[in-house]
Amino acid sequence: MSRDLEQTIAERVRAAAAQATPLNIVGGVSKAWYGRTPTGERLDVAGHQGILSYEPRELVVRARAGTKLAEIVATLAEAGQHLPFDPPAFGASATLGGTIACGLSGPSRPYAGSARDHVLGARIVNGRGEVLEFGGQVMKNVAGYDVSRLMVGALGSLGVLLDVSLKVLPIPESHVTLVKECNPRDALAGMNGWAGKPIPLSATCFDGNRMIVRLSGTETAVQHAAQRLGGDRLADGDRFWADLREHRHAYFAGDVPLWRLALPPATPPIDLPGKWLIEWGGGQRWLHGEVDPVHIRAAAQAAGGHATLFRGGDRAGSVFQPLEPAMLALQQRLKKAFDPAGILNPGRLYPGL
Repeated sequence: MSRDLEQTIAERVRAAAAQATPLNIVGGVSKAWYGRTPTGERLDVAGHQGILSYEPRELVVRARAGTKLAEIVATLAEAGQHLPFDPPAFGASATLGGTIACGLSGPSRPYAGSARDHVLGARIVNGRGEVLEFGGQVMKNVAGYDVSRLMVGALGSLGVLLDVSLKVLPIPESHVTLVKECNPRDALAGMNGWAGKPIPLSATCFDGNRMIVRLSGTETAVQHAAQRLGGDRLADGDRFWADLREHRHAYFAGDVPLWRLALPPATPPIDLPGKWLIEWGGGQRWLHGEVDPVHIRAAAQAAGGHATLFRGGDRAGSVFQPLEPAMLALQQRLKKAFDPAGILNPGRLYPGL
């Protein structure tokens, strides 16, 4: 059934390329708001489902792109394993393909790696309607340029994902969440100071008034680190981190534009109006507020980072940080190589791409 659907997808792309008809790739629609507004005829790939292989001893899972993220998470949990990059779902309909296409990672990202770090291989349909396979299903597969990881965060602009192989890891034996009141500067100093020490950090956050820290690892290591760091223990730490990951935390409520800033972790607090929340040891910062896009992007760039209009605001303009000329030229060459007719999710990342 899915093999037939795979051929149907390839044929649909070939026909669209011949007619230069733009296609809007649709899966679980849980993140349709991310990026610029989709355009083109609907290409529904949600039916391309199923876990193709899972070898707990090999720490690898391979599944079709339409497979529900929740199904993969549950299957891994039964074997005591998980996706280390802790991907946000933003809804029960979230699929593996959408997760990889958006390239989003959860609170554990700076300590366990990003979505891109855990992709081992992928099969795609490119803009010519050809089925291509990249990478493999083993962690030692490092030969050549890793094209499969190029699909992470591309929002479907380079190819329609068919299936993906991912590296997985055992769920840590023990977790403890600590909380203490402090100011932003002290929170950043603590997060950055701990990063270079043998402390089993797995998540950090400053929510405006409190610094919240998660420790994960062996029972002995976690308890020793908890005594060393101090602070009160948060009774329902798992729920806190899940709410933070899925944007159910009270901070994310409301219709005010939400900006995501990716910055060097040691960057001091940035003086811009709005409500701030800090994650990833200072590397990811959220700003809720009506801010001039030019000002926020200039501030992020001056600090060595970039800013994304994550949700809300004007989606017709540039949602992501405008590219420097050399990077734009590289993106254009990649788009031309994978999608010569420019039919796959055109403009979802940037105008003209």
